[in-house]
Amino acid sequence: MSTEHSVPHFLKPLLETPFHARARALSQHDSYVPWAGYTTVDVFTSAEQEYFAIRNASTLYDITPMVKYRVAGPDAERYLNHLVTRDVRKLRVGRVSYVVWCNDDGHIIDDGTLFRLGPNDFRVCTAERQLDWLLDSAIGFDVVVEEVTEDIAALSMQGPTSCYILKRFGLEGIETLKPFELRDFTVRGGTIMVSRTGFTGDLGYELWMHPEHALTTWDELMSAGQTRGLRAIGSQALNMARIEAGFLMPNVDFVSAEHTVRIGRDRTPLELGLGWLVEFDKPHYTGRRALLAQQRRGLSRLLVGIDVEGNKPAHNALLYRDRDGNHEVGSVMSALWSPTCKRNLALAIIDAPHHAMGSTVWADIYLNRELVWERRMVAARVVERPFFAPDRRRLTPPADR
Repeated sequence: MSTEHSVPHFLKPLLETPFHARARALSQHDSYVPWAGYTTVDVFTSAEQEYFAIRNASTLYDITPMVKYRVAGPDAERYLNHLVTRDVRKLRVGRVSYVVWCNDDGHIIDDGTLFRLGPNDFRVCTAERQLDWLLDSAIGFDVVVEEVTEDIAALSMQGPTSCYILKRFGLEGIETLKPFELRDFTVRGGTIMVSRTGFTGDLGYELWMHPEHALTTWDELMSAGQTRGLRAIGSQALNMARIEAGFLMPNVDFVSAEHTVRIGRDRTPLELGLGWLVEFDKPHYTGRRALLAQQRRGLSRLLVGIDVEGNKPAHNALLYRDRDGNHEVGSVMSALWSPTCKRNLALAIIDAPHHAMGSTVWADIYLNRELVWERRMVAARVVERPFFAPDRRRLTPPADR
């Protein structure tokens, strides 16, 4: 009788993470989505239940498919400083930074997180594979770039009770870990690296470990969190939280310049509202000249947050200058009715000058009600983002809950 491990790989093309057995046991819908070659849970029970756990308790989300690269060698810092738009020289050992990198035209290739593990030892984490670009960019530098995705299992624990649960799990001193810091902890003879990072805009941590410790870690975390509402979540709930936090998602809010085939579909970090990641007072990096030129001439479009009238999410809505829909000025990238903010929120690309703070545009929303389509033209105002930013996300030490 055939076993799971004897199934030919071409009949089972997606990889399973080290946590897959526990995830499958909890899944009530058998709803999965592919992520970077792995199969991952889209929803366990309901997106709403899982979302409220993020905001009111704690959650586990399997981030093992996050593509991970080790960058090491005498020129590691200089190489990365030439690759990304932020100044890597400012990143201290034991810290994490959000970064983006571009092509020569200043169009974004990808975003990710950069971990400084040592003076010449870094880890780059991205949502999609970027090895070709990273290797091509490394020509002329004394540096080694290698993918280590399968060598590292990872979990994201997010929510207001996450710090309390991690203390019960045995991470002594976790409450002193500051946002974007990382630290190694020894638990039951194994080492877990913990970073105070996440994709929810809430209090949260990410745990990085050897795959052999994955199932034991999952089980013991679930046991430690039993009295604090810990539950596993899928991608749908995470997407709701990240929109509230104003975070961008590749292939949803922007497409990598390596993948676009139509002129004008590329985006620069400045156009995506990521100007705070672009530093011009550092040594030359790929795309610097183009970004500097764009900054000088001004932006013709910008990704902004908008507050939409009513309670029907503006999914994929076109935006117009006036209620009559006479002049298109943008489109919605991501949208939701926020259960926490009690507001109809969206991230949208809008043309100048309509992207100015406080400006009003009109969203063309289509609703399907019992297989009948209805059209609504509603006002949408440009507002500050993040839409949701609780103090607990930065509080050190976090309150015990």
